[in-house]
Amino acid sequence: QVQLVESGGGLVQAGGSLRLSCAASGRTFSSYAMGWFRQAPGKEREFVAAIISWSGGSTYYADSVKGRFTISRDNAKNTVYLQMNSLKPEDTAVYYCAADSRITTAQAMGVSREYLEVWGQGTLVTVSS
Repeated sequence: QVQLVESGGGLVQAGGSLRLSCAASGRTFSSYAMGWFRQAPGKEREFVAAIISWSGGSTYYADSVKGRFTISRDNAKNTVYLQMNSLKPEDTAVYYCAADSRITTAQAMGVSREYLEVWGQGTLVTVSS
């Protein structure tokens, strides 16, 4: 199994941008579907975005971030990224990276939160108004 370490969180003003990174250990990174989730204070963890290596690198986004966030991956670097633009105060949350070797579509990752194999420790993103 891979291990995941997120980085890149911080404090940013509304309208600003941040890029999160998730570095994975292990030699089978490309075989994992990868996703980003977030959890705001007092709320459940929710899906943000997912990406797979096959099917042309298919991606899938939550409606709340579509058009503002972009997920990408570099299999040579064992890293998945989340570029976040036009940030809003409601984007404030701890962002978690997740991986699963059983999932075959990016859409499936969006509905599999409770069953994912591997989670990172999270990185805090705070957007001030």
